[in-house]
Amino acid sequence: MAVGMRLFSKIKKTAGWLSIDIQEDGICLTHVALMPAARPQVELIAFYPADKTQTTATLEKLARELHTDRYECTNLLNPGEYQLLSVDAPNVPQDELKTAIRWRLKDMLDFHIDDATIDVLDIPGDKNAPERKGSMYAVAAHDQFIKQRQTLFEQVKIPLSVIDIPEMAQRNISALLEPEGRGLALLSFDSTGGLLTITFAGELYLSRRFDVTLSQLLQTDVDQKNACYDRTTLELQRSFDHFERQFRFIAVSKLMLAPLGDGGSGLQEYLAANLYMPVETMNLEAVLDISKVPELQQPQQQQLYFMALGAALRHEVKAL
Repeated sequence: MAVGMRLFSKIKKTAGWLSIDIQEDGICLTHVALMPAARPQVELIAFYPADKTQTTATLEKLARELHTDRYECTNLLNPGEYQLLSVDAPNVPQDELKTAIRWRLKDMLDFHIDDATIDVLDIPGDKNAPERKGSMYAVAAHDQFIKQRQTLFEQVKIPLSVIDIPEMAQRNISALLEPEGRGLALLSFDSTGGLLTITFAGELYLSRRFDVTLSQLLQTDVDQKNACYDRTTLELQRSFDHFERQFRFIAVSKLMLAPLGDGGSGLQEYLAANLYMPVETMNLEAVLDISKVPELQQPQQQQLYFMALGAALRHEVKAL
């Protein structure tokens, strides 16, 4: 989960991650190989249509067809299956950190702390002001849900090494786009809503979810679409104001929009006219080698696989 859910890590497999993203209408898979001194190479993408009742059978099918036992696999949680919370960093030794975080979270979760699986992610402070107490992100999921997810993958014979979250998948893509010495805001949308992240030096500093879905942004009713644009703009302005107060040492260079598929240009133009920073729409070809999967040149395909690709860009990190 998150910075690794390292407690779930198992044996090492072939280079690169196979990420499995169970969405409302199907399962996305991507395999990415990290290349030295070159763009990461997308080796494989696949989408298996399926509703929630077909998840197990579909996973069994793709496990057979793609020989998933050859890979090290990661699975993305969906919003609602975990909580991501910002907390002050406890002033305790490293080996006592998770215990201290559990104590801080006990009144913040919507279930009992004894039933929580927890991971932590450091938010580095200002190197020029080391005396200021830092903060951390804590990721919490219900033990029962995590066990069910592990059991599901064991049942379909897919070796699951890591359970991750979309915020970290998006962080992985944002880190490839960051200008040297500047922060980057990245905004994506899917059927569950919008996700804004701000990264700096490859670290996640801010995460905000917006209650605006991809289908709402792409609807044909102009008035309703503009209302969604307005809500998104207001949420962004609030988020940027909060970020500037919290992290004065980070200058955000621009806002990048993740691929929205066809018809997404209107949001980029609207935000560019209403925000004080540059707004661009990203193309995954700028940071990924997609020569083996040319269908990823299409904006709809980039939107579909965006989070799965981010999860497959995972770097192994030291557990906190």
